[in-house]
Amino acid sequence: MSSNGTVTVKILGKDYQIACPEGQEQALQQSAAYLDQKMAGIRKSGKVLGVERIAVMAALNISHELLENGPQTGAASKANSDQINKLGNKIDEALHRFRQLDIG
Repeated sequence: MSSNGTVTVKILGKDYQIACPEGQEQALQQSAAYLDQKMAGIRKSGKVLGVERIAVMAALNISHELLENGPQTGAASKANSDQINKLGNKIDEALHRFRQLDIG
C-alpha cells in the first residue's frame, strides 16, 4: 500500500493518501485503523454529526486515553509528544483534503 513515501489508509470508508516516513508504514496503518474504529464508534452513537466533529471527538478521546496512562518521563514523553503532533498534522491534512473533495 505504500508507494513514493505515501500510504493509503481508509477512515470511515474513505481512502486517504498520507505521507509516511520509510519503515513507519505499518505503524501508520495501525494508527489509522485505531482512529477509524474510534470514529466509527462515535458515528454509530448518533450523538455527533459531521465527519470533522467526529474526528475532533475521536482526537479528544485518544488524547484522554494517552493522558490516563500516566505521566511518562524524559525521552519517552518527548517521543510520544512528537508522534502525537505528527499524527495530528496528518489528520489535519486528511480533513483538509476531505473538505476540498466535499466542496469540489
